[in-house]
Amino acid sequence: MNSDDCFSKPELFEKWPVLARRIIPCLDIKDGRVVKGVRFLDLRDAGDPVENAVYYAETGADEICFLDITASSDRRNIVVQLVEKVADAIFIPFTVGGGIRTVEDVKAVLHAGADKVSLNTAAFQSPEILTAAADIFGSQCIVCAIDARRTVTGDYEVYLHGGRTPTGRSAAEWAAEAERRGAGEILLTSMDRDGTGEGFDLELTRLVRENVGIPVIASGGVGSPEHMAEAVEQAGADAVLAASIFHFREHTVAEVKEIMHKRGISVRRIHEIPGRS
Repeated sequence: MNSDDCFSKPELFEKWPVLARRIIPCLDIKDGRVVKGVRFLDLRDAGDPVENAVYYAETGADEICFLDITASSDRRNIVVQLVEKVADAIFIPFTVGGGIRTVEDVKAVLHAGADKVSLNTAAFQSPEILTAAADIFGSQCIVCAIDARRTVTGDYEVYLHGGRTPTGRSAAEWAAEAERRGAGEILLTSMDRDGTGEGFDLELTRLVRENVGIPVIASGGVGSPEHMAEAVEQAGADAVLAASIFHFREHTVAEVKEIMHKRGISVRRIHEIPGRS
């Protein structure tokens, strides 16, 4: 099967362009360390953020996502100094989120070296920040992060403050509004699958992907490279994000890309990444 064959299936890909799918390791940060838990709880240490960032940049990651996972709930500012250290150490695009509440916060993080900012709680509570930030810095810099959990009715509800606060709002509806407000990308995390290794919530990913025209990053539940391929093939994800399988060296980015390539999914091979020979 070649790439054209895979992406020409009308039942799967008629709305989704043939672009290289991105593999994004996620660095969840708490107290200056990389951590990983299950369903946003039971966090365990996964190493130094700078060392992890350098490792991923050198082993084929397309981007890195750096999220201060308690900044919003604890009302703390993002640790700009740490952002500077990570950004200075790598040569690939780098997204930063957590505790970003104002346009000035966005400016500070971008000036610290990030390529994009991810807004979650603040964007939901004050959607105008998406518009204001996009007007100044461009939509390509603005990522709207959405944490969602399945309800008893089968819909998906948005949660804030690191998964602590339910909103009553549909994830698909909020994603569509975020796009209208100026977001250039959606980072979509399934709280039900987070850290379980059971695979992405394909229904959630597909639902949001079909309601927006901007890229959707699937997050939450990766247990194998095959899960990442399924998110692209069955749900139209433009990028796939993972933490545990990479942090604890269960799998590598190169392994994921090789499996995707063999399945006919367009990915950037390691030698095609800027800064790699």
